[in-house]
Amino acid sequence: MTLSHSLSYTRRIVDTPTQPTAAAHQDEAAAYTVADVQASSSALDAAATVPPLALSPDNPPWGVAAGIGVWLASVALLVLIQSFAVVPYALSQGVNGATLAKFLSEDRAAILISIAAVFPAHLLTLALVWAVATRFGKFSFAETLGMNWSEHVGFWTSAGLAVGLLGLGVLITSLFGEQETALEQMLNSSRAARYTIAALATLTAPLVEELVYRGVLYSALQRRTGQAWAIAGVLALFTIIHVPQYYPNLGVIVTIGILSLALTLLRARTGKLLPCIVLHLIFNGIQSLFIVFGPLKDVQTETQQQAPGFLLQTLTHGWQLIS
Repeated sequence: MTLSHSLSYTRRIVDTPTQPTAAAHQDEAAAYTVADVQASSSALDAAATVPPLALSPDNPPWGVAAGIGVWLASVALLVLIQSFAVVPYALSQGVNGATLAKFLSEDRAAILISIAAVFPAHLLTLALVWAVATRFGKFSFAETLGMNWSEHVGFWTSAGLAVGLLGLGVLITSLFGEQETALEQMLNSSRAARYTIAALATLTAPLVEELVYRGVLYSALQRRTGQAWAIAGVLALFTIIHVPQYYPNLGVIVTIGILSLALTLLRARTGKLLPCIVLHLIFNGIQSLFIVFGPLKDVQTETQQQAPGFLLQTLTHGWQLIS
């Protein structure tokens, strides 16, 4: 072999690129496939070991639509059941459409019937809240709504807040002055009406309103919009729905707004509903004592009318603060 032939042969060996064989491609593909399967398997195993977010008052098993729906239904039940209860009675008394509104606001029996009709409306609202909060028994009512005490807020804290808010309300209504409200007219229509309102204010209203506003509605809103917007939304709805009862008494309306804000902040701070229910119950319960033992305006003695005194003025403010 000549030198030139040797150089040419060497150049061909050096310059020729190494081509992978088909077997090499198959081995590489198999290696990637095994690696991908192992990675996917590891990811699935890791996901399986992470528990799902537990249900709680801040992570409820219902959404905003259900929360707003419960609120709307609670209002509709009050209107419909009161109408079904009192309108037939008015018609039986020969009242026509032109005089119906006046009759319902002045007739003592009609007023009492409309007040008593709130009881079944509240019971139906409680049933609706139970259905939504538990999905018809699938989840725990107490756990999804927070029907227990917070680590930092117990009974005496709630009771102290209730007394403080009631005192603030009396001060505010004193500063704004007194204007007769629709609630006062009902309270003074008869003693039966007064006792029924006191029972509602103590036995059902605090529980039902807290379950609807700070329970179902707030829980859904805060998860979707955050605490600030949820607090603002519940504050607005709770206050607005009470305006017809207390108009034109601005002092009472302001007090209701403050009460709603305090209750909603308490719910946001503790993550529990029970402190709110107890606060609301004591706030209303104290006023119910004023209602039961306070005098009716149309049966007051001459002495009471001429010299009401500070205590009776305080009772009057207390009657106006029922929520």
